[in-house]
Amino acid sequence: MEEKHDHKIKQAFEPKAWNEIKGANSWVVFKIMAEFVNGFEKLAQIGPCVSIFGSARTKPDNEYYLAAETIAGKLVRRGYGIISGGGPGIMEAANKGAFEAGGKSVGLNIELPHEQFSNPYIDPDKLINFDYFFVRKVMFVKYAQGFVVMPGGLGTMDELFEAFTLIQTQKIAKFPIILYGRDFWSGLLDWIRDVVLGKEKNVSPDDLNLITIVDTPDEAVKVITDFYDQYLLKPNF
Repeated sequence: MEEKHDHKIKQAFEPKAWNEIKGANSWVVFKIMAEFVNGFEKLAQIGPCVSIFGSARTKPDNEYYLAAETIAGKLVRRGYGIISGGGPGIMEAANKGAFEAGGKSVGLNIELPHEQFSNPYIDPDKLINFDYFFVRKVMFVKYAQGFVVMPGGLGTMDELFEAFTLIQTQKIAKFPIILYGRDFWSGLLDWIRDVVLGKEKNVSPDDLNLITIVDTPDEAVKVITDFYDQYLLKPNF
């Protein structure tokens, strides 16, 4: 593994001919375009969905796995489809809950050297494989009307702050962002409130209102249904 990293670092410093640079970059553009087109075509007709984020490492007997499965099932029975990262752990739980409740189960899988493989609870016509994280993240936010963020690692944090930033900057609508698990998330929110907002003034007080923290599946589902009830919208519109 270390040798592979060394090779990549050395490669980055090697001089390249103009033809090599131009050719490689051009083909990358076409590959990125293909991933966008494939994602747009498959997801454009799925209807209202909720994206559920979380760790790939969470085991099936973990309380957060069971909670994600329950949340997905409850949302499906209220007419929502479920979008996950398509892999194991929390992603599998979300797809499993949607699948077993008879709803739409979407998996946006990413090709990785470890951890990630598609789970068996994704609708066959709604499994999309990506090479590029940034294309995958576009799909997460473009086709979701809410975000439930379960405990996870760096990838989960990345997806959380992607949605947070896009809503804060009004690039997407003010959809609900729900953090599940007060014990897990409260330290992060305290740091944002005390340091990022309180000490450094790098965010606005209203930004923190974009996030709701919950501890039960019923609370998570209620946040989403209450949000859309105020607009008199139902997921089968």
